[in-house]
Amino acid sequence: MTSLETLSFEDALRELETIVRQLEEGKTNLEEAIKAYERGAILRKICEKKLKEAHLRVEKIVIGPEGTITSQPCEIEE
Repeated sequence: MTSLETLSFEDALRELETIVRQLEEGKTNLEEAIKAYERGAILRKICEKKLKEAHLRVEKIVIGPEGTITSQPCEIEE
């Protein structure tokens, strides 16, 4: 498994999807399922954090009354 600090969003999501598939199949023993679930919970948090960071970087385009186009930082609703 890859170090959690270096995972990209896509890699974390891919690994999380793999874990979900494995758990849904039910072919692992209880201890392996618990470890996979714990790793999945960590991966979910990583994905959420990376999505929030990406959202903060997105700018929304604003068209003024005279048709002028500007941008401003996107506001996050929590």
